[in-house]
Amino acid sequence: MVIVPKEKPAVENLSSYYLDIQKLLEHYQGEFDSGCIHFRSPSIEGAIFFDKDELLTGVFQNKEGKLKGKAAVDNLTELAAEHSFTIDVHEIDFGKIYFWANLPAAEKVYEDLSTEFTDLERLIKKMGQEKLTGYIDVSINNGEEGGLIFLNNGNIIGGSCSWGKGKSGHSREDLKLLIKKAKESGGTFQVNRISLTKGGVEKISKEITDKLSSNVFTMLEEFLGVLERIIKSKKKIKTDCSTLLKKKFMGQADKYEFLDPFLGEFEYSDNKISFVGDATTEDLVKGIIESVNELADELGILPRLMKELDPWFQEHAEELASYGIKF
Repeated sequence: MVIVPKEKPAVENLSSYYLDIQKLLEHYQGEFDSGCIHFRSPSIEGAIFFDKDELLTGVFQNKEGKLKGKAAVDNLTELAAEHSFTIDVHEIDFGKIYFWANLPAAEKVYEDLSTEFTDLERLIKKMGQEKLTGYIDVSINNGEEGGLIFLNNGNIIGGSCSWGKGKSGHSREDLKLLIKKAKESGGTFQVNRISLTKGGVEKISKEITDKLSSNVFTMLEEFLGVLERIIKSKKKIKTDCSTLLKKKFMGQADKYEFLDPFLGEFEYSDNKISFVGDATTEDLVKGIIESVNELADELGILPRLMKELDPWFQEHAEELASYGIKF
């Protein structure tokens, strides 16, 4: 089985017989920031994952087995006219595409778990405790509906639901609905782990980790940038934002050691974050947000900060909730 987004495709039921696959890929690289092309025929299934700059990976499956990476992409493009694939095109959020691109290399952890013996909510918590990096594939009512739940180091970072529309991704409400539907209608679960060290997966896995870190840094840089702008606008505050943050971080070092300025693991300067520590993403996000909230409260600017950050909270609500942060 080839794992692709559960949502209704952006474009569906094209015939490869009439298409130039290379031009199709180039078109949707320009149309979407990232996504995948799903190929189906009676004997073959496959997918090619891409972002706007390059083809990331592919998966090709027939009765003889499965191919991944460049070999899969080459086979799909070469056989397109001969097999007259039915083609769907999915748009995937850029922040998750590198996770999706690693799914073909996932390894099964648990197979065909049933709601008769397994509670989905407890399974999610168990995988969180085990720090799973991978996904849970949920099939509801014999496959009539379903969803994917993505985890990175045990934290839920997104997913995909069959009732969704447009760009792949789900909200906390979708996750709750997925759990509810599984309880009410019954279902089966497959748990898969993405290995960060095995064979040819290592390179792409490092790229995924780097991209996830980059997205978190961008989110926190936006957060800190709002604080810095407010501080600069307050004439009564004579000390610059960077200095104020370092003092606050020093006070938080007992709880979040990586924030200790003397260790030099975390730095914020010119609206850019530099981080060389080994703290978890969850601790990094919590440590920064808690520190900034305390600092803003001490400076008397917390209400204004919360107001100006409202669009930021809305944009990143799902990710923040996955780290246990609620506003």
